[in-house]
Amino acid sequence: MTESKLTQSPAFKRILPFAVYMVFIFAFDLLKPLVPEGVWADNFIALTYPIKILTVTGILIYFWKSYDELRFDQLKSVHILGAVAVGVIVFALWINMDWDFATLGSSAAYDPTGLPGSTYYAFIAVRLAGTALVVPVFEEIFWRSFVLRYIVNQDFILVRIGTFTWMSFIVSSLLFGSEHYLWLAGIMAGVFYNLLLYWSRSIYACILAHGVTNLLLGLYVIRTGSWQFW
Repeated sequence: MTESKLTQSPAFKRILPFAVYMVFIFAFDLLKPLVPEGVWADNFIALTYPIKILTVTGILIYFWKSYDELRFDQLKSVHILGAVAVGVIVFALWINMDWDFATLGSSAAYDPTGLPGSTYYAFIAVRLAGTALVVPVFEEIFWRSFVLRYIVNQDFILVRIGTFTWMSFIVSSLLFGSEHYLWLAGIMAGVFYNLLLYWSRSIYACILAHGVTNLLLGLYVIRTGSWQFW
């Protein structure tokens, strides 16, 4: 496959934003020990998070017209209400599923309160916008639009959004959980978002639910100082 064919591939356009985000996470983890000690070494995430989120946002904007599954005409009022309800339910369960046995590795908790001056508020604003507006878009495009359909048929574009098979439902939920530090909570979220998709047949409904969950979680973290959830 030539480079031009690769970049025009529907799969490439749905995988790339998610892959770039994950690569940034791994790359910054490798770079962090190399940063000289000091206030910015302690707040390395505050330096790198905007780079990560802005890069992925740019990729989404560039490919936006290719995401033909993002159609508002398929999103009904009842789906919006259902999505908000799912988002709230997932949030409520998430913060109560941080049992020791349900964790994968260790939490890289980052407390930004040590940031100097107004930099703290700038970071919180960017982090909230990223987690509530950007992350749900590229994750739902990847998981619910690509992965869920790809498991059904490798030529996933032929698979209707919201098509159910037990294999795709179970495997995608497990994989979604493995992406998160709280793996059991991640599986729970994957199950709820998948069920929402089967009911609404709308990726936008899943994006909205995911965004509500992430926004509530972010506000909860800021309010309580439970930085391990971020």
